[in-house]
Amino acid sequence: MEHRWMRWAPAVVIPVAIATAAIVTPLAAGAADLPVKSPSDVLRLVAASDTRSFSGTVEQTSDLGLPSLPSTSSGSQDASAADMLELALADHTAKVWVDGPTQVRVQVLDKLAERDAIRNGSDLWLYQSSGEKVSHATLPAHEQTAPTPDATATTPSQIAERFLDAVDPSTKVTLGDNVSVAGRDAYDLVLTPRTDQTLVGHVSIAVDGKTGIPLKVAVTPRGASAPGFEAGYTQFSDQKPDASVFAFTPPKGATVTEQKLPTGGDAAKHAGTHPRPTVTGEGWATVVALPAGSAPASVSGDPLFSQLTQPVDGGRALTSSLLSVLVTSDGRVLTGAVPVSTLQAAANAAGQ
Repeated sequence: MEHRWMRWAPAVVIPVAIATAAIVTPLAAGAADLPVKSPSDVLRLVAASDTRSFSGTVEQTSDLGLPSLPSTSSGSQDASAADMLELALADHTAKVWVDGPTQVRVQVLDKLAERDAIRNGSDLWLYQSSGEKVSHATLPAHEQTAPTPDATATTPSQIAERFLDAVDPSTKVTLGDNVSVAGRDAYDLVLTPRTDQTLVGHVSIAVDGKTGIPLKVAVTPRGASAPGFEAGYTQFSDQKPDASVFAFTPPKGATVTEQKLPTGGDAAKHAGTHPRPTVTGEGWATVVALPAGSAPASVSGDPLFSQLTQPVDGGRALTSSLLSVLVTSDGRVLTGAVPVSTLQAAANAAGQ
């Protein structure tokens, strides 16, 4: 489980987990009685949200047109990779508790197991009931107020933030009809790409009318009538969670691995070991490329890799309704919310 604090979401090598959470119901049901606002007003409502404490239940599924993933529990590296992808692509229910930046817990509930990511002050815990595996790390005193790996990356708030941070002139921002999510009145903020060079048709974000917190995100592929993914709360409270929620004691018999987080100069050195991406295109048609050697040498022979990808000119590609990934024959990795042909063109242009 080494370095998995930084890999709660699947690694960039097969980055199909970019915002892949879904509820296969419409965005929301029922009329909502809210003050009239403009799209700009709602954007400001989200930006000004100062709600630091909340809890809720998030349901997710994925409908990206990809094959189902194998269930793994062996604890091997291959199993770990499959587990991380399965976390993003399969159906899940997750419970979320947040009390400021230093008290966070996300509990992913599987049919017969659970996975927990917890920050309780200076303690970081990652627990998998399958195999009774626990990882623990302690933040140094002088860095306890610094940003830490965010275990809430698959919640509606974090997914919405990724889209909202990218809003620029390439995006048309409008409002749909007010909606009700988890019993709360919300504005339906709609982001529509102004280009046909992306796989994304539009993104709908249900913004809580009281707190400004995104309660649900739905992304619909271009030309589709239903979302390719959604992430939404079925229960939500803006009350402060009980402190006991963040206390964690490893179960009896669990294997606990102590890990040391890189800090100071070590952190900078560690960050320098990651390949630097090259970004081409703009807006919704952006392509991110990692240099040769970014994909692990074992990927080409990995049955999971073969199952998720297909051979194309120049390498192998993963194609879905909202995201494409190209691993070239020389080991480069390109990804974007664009057709595979766009990735191939970017790879060829970079190779010239």
